[in-house]
Amino acid sequence: MTEHQESGTGRLYGVGLGPGDPELVTVRAAALIGRADVVAYHSARHGRSIARSIAESYLRGDQIEEQLVYPVTVETTDHPGGYRGALDEFYEEAAARLAAHLDAGRTVVVLAEGDPLFYGSYQHMHKRLAHRYPTEVVPGVTSVSAAAARLGTPLVEAEEVLTILPGTLPEEELTARLAATDSAVVMKLGRTFPTVRRALERSGRLAEARYVERATMAGERTVPLAEVDPGSVPYFSVAVLPSRIGLAPVEQASVEPAPVEQAFVEQAPAEQASAPDGAGEVVVVGLGPAGPLWLTPEARGELAAATDLVGYTTYIDRVPVRPGQQRHGSDNKVEAERAEFALDLARRGHRVAVVSSGDPGVFAMATAVLEAACEEPYRSVPVRIVPGMTAAHAAASRAGAPLGHDYAVVSLSDRLKPWEAVAKRLRAAAEADLVLALYNPGSQIRTTQVGLARDLLLEHRAPDTPVVMARDVGGPTERVRTVKLAELDPAQVDMRTILLIGSSQTRVVRRDDGTEVVWTPRRYPSA
Repeated sequence: MTEHQESGTGRLYGVGLGPGDPELVTVRAAALIGRADVVAYHSARHGRSIARSIAESYLRGDQIEEQLVYPVTVETTDHPGGYRGALDEFYEEAAARLAAHLDAGRTVVVLAEGDPLFYGSYQHMHKRLAHRYPTEVVPGVTSVSAAAARLGTPLVEAEEVLTILPGTLPEEELTARLAATDSAVVMKLGRTFPTVRRALERSGRLAEARYVERATMAGERTVPLAEVDPGSVPYFSVAVLPSRIGLAPVEQASVEPAPVEQAFVEQAPAEQASAPDGAGEVVVVGLGPAGPLWLTPEARGELAAATDLVGYTTYIDRVPVRPGQQRHGSDNKVEAERAEFALDLARRGHRVAVVSSGDPGVFAMATAVLEAACEEPYRSVPVRIVPGMTAAHAAASRAGAPLGHDYAVVSLSDRLKPWEAVAKRLRAAAEADLVLALYNPGSQIRTTQVGLARDLLLEHRAPDTPVVMARDVGGPTERVRTVKLAELDPAQVDMRTILLIGSSQTRVVRRDDGTEVVWTPRRYPSA
């Protein structure tokens, strides 16, 4: 019940009728419809109202009926305010008609298919009247619940996320959201159906999608969405992506989820039973530098769709646990073995996500997987790479814009290449006056590289060259600060730190609000 400003006025009810079957109208809704002085309902210009047809058996026959006829049903109109202007004017006029009844002390019931506040027309009356009159909203069974019931398939289980989308969204937005969620319902199909179908296909979800038309009503239809003729789709239909937990599981390989190192030894390629061509695949997924806010919708969707996760245990721990999904964690020094293990799982028909921090193509697992996938017996296994936010770009965003001009990315690790190669590349980048992003600067067993790199760069850069030290960017212990190159202390640098070394043009400026920003101009002095 809402607050109201006047006494002695009528009462407004927004009454949900459910998805279409009159027997799914709630007891409360039926009673209010029967007692109302005025029953209002929306309709198109043809005059037929689905809401009234659902409620007809509950009407007394002597009530005042207010038919609220939409002036437009498609976004083409000669109204000076366009489609939105025409609708706003209509809603104002409709609200004024209902207000006259309420001022006269009459009880007004506004009928709404489904639930009144779930994509319902009633909400426009509610926003214009509820603050002026005593109002109650009576919830109804939504088309989402009706569709799930008719499909006989759970929408969501456990920690799965359900996303409700209007089909009127742009195709790119639909694609991203469908890729990122566990389960989804897309409303308002009709003429939007071709766009929705393309979005489902582009997001890799078309095979899962179900189509439900007129749930609980005459002419009800439920079929795989891929089989639907676009020309046959009415407005009262929805696309459903049910719970993934309910899908039939892929036959699991006989490996223990952890430790993966042991599984690598036990599962030799010759022992694996090959699945039919195309039955499995490996997707190398970039998790971004830290946390869910830095994960792309595409990456989130691939992680949810995978039957198996493979990766460095620290990175796998960043992915939410899903029922039925196998997790194969390992040490960070077994990239080649990890890649072969993932490809073996894919050969057995599994959909495998190999996880990497940051972007998988930047000093990460994409190279290891592709290297193995280009050799027998893995050359026919499908492999895809899903990008992620890089550590360098994340760190740069925290500092300002130090990578605003040309820059080079170098790993200081000499585990897979000799230090002489690292030094040669550092020297070449320094002589070219490039900003440098330095990955893998140090660890418990590599303690000299930062000092060697600093001394080498000081041969070509001024001592006060800004250096951004960014540790655990996006994580709970994030620390980003700027020091001078000559004052760079190797003892304060570890494997979770990335260093951004400025060029001769990089600037450090303290702004009026006290914040310090680092930026490299886009224009070089000689240009």
